[in-house]
Amino acid sequence: MSADIVIGQTPNGEAIRIDIKELLATRLLVQGNSGSGKSHLLRRLLEESASIVQQVVIDPEGDFVSLAEEFGHVVIDGAAYGEAEIVRLGARIRQHRASVVLALDELEIDQQMKCAAQFLNAMFDAPREQWYPALVVVDEAQMFAPAAAGEVSEEARRISLGAMTNLMCRGRKRGLAGVIATQRLAKLAKNVAAEASNFLMGRTFLDIDMVRAADLLGMERRQAEQIRDLARGQFLGLGPAIARRPVAVNIGSVRTGAKSVTPGLAPLPTASTEDMRELLHADLHVEPERPEFPRPAPRPRLDVEELAASIATSDSVADAPPRPERPEPEPEENRAAMVEILNAMAQEEDCTFQSSTTLFQDFTIRCRMKGISIRGLDATMFRRGFAAALAGIEDPEDERWLDLLNLAKHVPDDALATFYVIARAAMDGKPCPDDMELARIYGTSSPRRVQRLLDYLEKDGLIVVRTDFSGKRSVGLPDLGVTTAPVEA
Repeated sequence: MSADIVIGQTPNGEAIRIDIKELLATRLLVQGNSGSGKSHLLRRLLEESASIVQQVVIDPEGDFVSLAEEFGHVVIDGAAYGEAEIVRLGARIRQHRASVVLALDELEIDQQMKCAAQFLNAMFDAPREQWYPALVVVDEAQMFAPAAAGEVSEEARRISLGAMTNLMCRGRKRGLAGVIATQRLAKLAKNVAAEASNFLMGRTFLDIDMVRAADLLGMERRQAEQIRDLARGQFLGLGPAIARRPVAVNIGSVRTGAKSVTPGLAPLPTASTEDMRELLHADLHVEPERPEFPRPAPRPRLDVEELAASIATSDSVADAPPRPERPEPEPEENRAAMVEILNAMAQEEDCTFQSSTTLFQDFTIRCRMKGISIRGLDATMFRRGFAAALAGIEDPEDERWLDLLNLAKHVPDDALATFYVIARAAMDGKPCPDDMELARIYGTSSPRRVQRLLDYLEKDGLIVVRTDFSGKRSVGLPDLGVTTAPVEA
């Protein structure tokens, strides 16, 4: 099967092709001002390669949902799912190799960034056996990888920029080929743009964007002016998947259309000036009719003493049965009930792949349903209690765990559950869980991230990892004087 597609033609009529196999290894950056034909180019690329490679489209404006009718893409409405569901969808897309469009047009910009980040991270963290090749097309990439802080929250910017950086910098080895499109190169984070080796530059007018585009195309700065003169739908292409020298490309036609349309001209009204004046000023002083409702008679005014007396002697109050008082649980009962809820949550499948915010909200709801007071409990205390429950430490108040809990004060919250699991195995003299189990506890599908976590804990002096000549690994905790049983690494 050929992996070349025709993206368009030169002004002389020669076909310009894109090598999809090469594109998967080298990534693509598209730039063009609004109206330059940038979305049309992406649509042409997606349509021509739909039968060749899996496609994932991050669509902030909902313009690419029409691909579903013609090419069978699955449309995922980002506004209809919660965080945990988006993560599961991202994982299943890698597993089943489905071509999808993540439509984010119903969300505010902050929520778009968070939803896209969770979705991209889930695909990035897929296990190695699911690293199938896929084109990941991100339209309006400057929204998801901004060069500077703007009106969005710092949290949204941080997680979105991290996901885009992973896609462009480290996605290639996982089969993810980023195709990012932006209106302004100056607004796109440089470490994201710099990872692309193929470029299609459309019309732009600002000097800073023209200079950056010319630099990426290997053109002299005095030649940057020609970028301003490009026609709609015309781009300058360069890269190993396109051409070795800058080449002008007129993008070919497409079969599907966008939801938005370019505004056109419509005939002006033919009314005369006097008629138009009459239409604008007719009944301008007349208030719109409103339905009239009968007003109740004014109540007699009472002073404070009379009002208090009337309330005290009211028959309805006197005859009303007293409200049953719910007994306040004892602190020990409260703590035991919370531990029971934490242990139940820790047994649920995929609980570690949900965010701590979602888990904390779920926990507080369960406590309120059981009448448990959560006064004085904050998110940090919850994360540490949940980490203990994941490790099977059912009662943290037990003296057996006292030294471990004191040592764990030096462990970051996100690494605590993994640390507890290793420590408990060492205290029980059992083998250390394998990397896949530790990855599940850590909330990832990537064993390599677990390796980096173990390296961090070892550099911090909290654990010592030892591998003997037979290849068996054991993990010791020097502060506790315990070590896990050796097991094949």
